[in-house]
Amino acid sequence: MTTFTTYRGQKVALLLPCLNEASAIGEVISAFREAMPELDIFVFDNLSSDATVQAAREAGARVRIVPHRGKGNVVRRMFADLDRDIYVMADGDATYDPRSVRSMVNQMIDDQLDMVVARRVPEIKQIKEVYRPLHALGNWALSAFVRRLFGGEIQDMLSGYRVLSRRFVKSFPALSSGFEIETELTIHALVQRMPIAELPSPYFPRKSGSFSKLSTFTDGAKIAITIFRLYVREKPLEFFSLGSILLALTSLGLSLPILTEYLSSGLVPRLPTAILCATLMTLALLSLVCGLILNMVTQSRRETARLFYVGQLSAKEETA
Repeated sequence: MTTFTTYRGQKVALLLPCLNEASAIGEVISAFREAMPELDIFVFDNLSSDATVQAAREAGARVRIVPHRGKGNVVRRMFADLDRDIYVMADGDATYDPRSVRSMVNQMIDDQLDMVVARRVPEIKQIKEVYRPLHALGNWALSAFVRRLFGGEIQDMLSGYRVLSRRFVKSFPALSSGFEIETELTIHALVQRMPIAELPSPYFPRKSGSFSKLSTFTDGAKIAITIFRLYVREKPLEFFSLGSILLALTSLGLSLPILTEYLSSGLVPRLPTAILCATLMTLALLSLVCGLILNMVTQSRRETARLFYVGQLSAKEETA
């Protein structure tokens, strides 16, 4: 029977998704173990072509191979494979501060939270090394977009350094395959109205020999599309109602001259425009009906997810 070292009565796992991080992974594992010896450390390697696996094993971590490329696929595997009370998720590139882990876990336990996000705070002199200007702008814009659509106060939506509860992990569908996974994690918490918090944490430049796998424009576009997709999925009535209003207003705007002409002369001189107006109004009604139907489906899905969520014992409840 496997025995676990616990922290404040909780089984805590550190999950490190990696792709070609041989130059940094050993240091990351050692630093987290020093910061919190009670961590059960796992490295999930995404088919690295360098010595990441060997370096992780030499540092004392347990290694599992994920054959499907993409961070989202790795996170899906991590959450499916492990059953712990608390999950700490970070990257294997030594950019996050292991010394923050204890305060993040403590806040989760003390405040009975489901997610604690490390808001990245680089030193002033290292900002240019840590954040490419477009990355910083994109993170700010996308985080603001999510706050506008889904509420909440998360400032660093794309942070990969998080502490998650078992209830969160086991109720999270993990549909994304790439770097959109942080967006999906954030929106899942906001939609389900889970208790979450954000703590500032130092953020460092990458080690020599470690390279970012994030493409500024390609992955930025994927994240924006993911936000839009989740908006349509989670708020269909709002989305289709907006479409319905736009179609209806366009139909009315085009029909006013025709209606005026008809009332004054009894003739309809622009028949194609009249047909277009009728078609647009029909589409407006169909859009509204689609929104109503999909909203009922969404509510049913949310109720099911909520029941599954509350069916999972929190770490604190299990040890009470």
